[in-house]
Amino acid sequence: MTPSTTTPSSARQLATPGALGLADLVAIFDDLQFTLKCCERLVAELAQPRVDAVLVEALWVSALNSYARCFRTGDRGMGLTVADVKATEVPGEVAEWHALLGRIRDFSIDGPVNPRETYAVGVSQSGSGAAEGIVITSAVRPLVDDVTVRQTGRLAFELSRLVDERIKEHQAKVFEAASKLTSGQLAALPAIEVTSQ
Repeated sequence: MTPSTTTPSSARQLATPGALGLADLVAIFDDLQFTLKCCERLVAELAQPRVDAVLVEALWVSALNSYARCFRTGDRGMGLTVADVKATEVPGEVAEWHALLGRIRDFSIDGPVNPRETYAVGVSQSGSGAAEGIVITSAVRPLVDDVTVRQTGRLAFELSRLVDERIKEHQAKVFEAASKLTSGQLAALPAIEVTSQ
């Protein structure tokens, strides 16, 4: 028997390790898709004559956060690894790129300084050389560039393909185990709401 392709009107919740692992894989896939959507929006925004720096930073930090979440080691071990990054078909030094994305994320989120600008304080001097006042200057850090965004989006896309295959394999195993449950065992499981998107 194969899983149904129609949307059911009701379902029962599985809490087996396999089902929980499948849920983790779907969450990872969703984070990769969100990363990809952020990158697509960034490419469009960076092509505008007047770039909205707030929007660019918000999208970039969101993309970095979603991407990083995919590599967390969870209880069920479904998180992606550097080996997964290397297994993609993205050309170049992808493991180094992955590590760089992690450092950029850490700097942007947890860094000890403002990720947008650097500030310096100085003292102005009068003609005689005496201190005359305080001067505060800033230098804007550059926004993320198109090439960085495209490369990150490509990596998220390729990782999505990898995770999608894992979801299919895992789903088949979960269904195989669930199909062995009796109708009484299924009826004893908690009902869950089924929605279609």
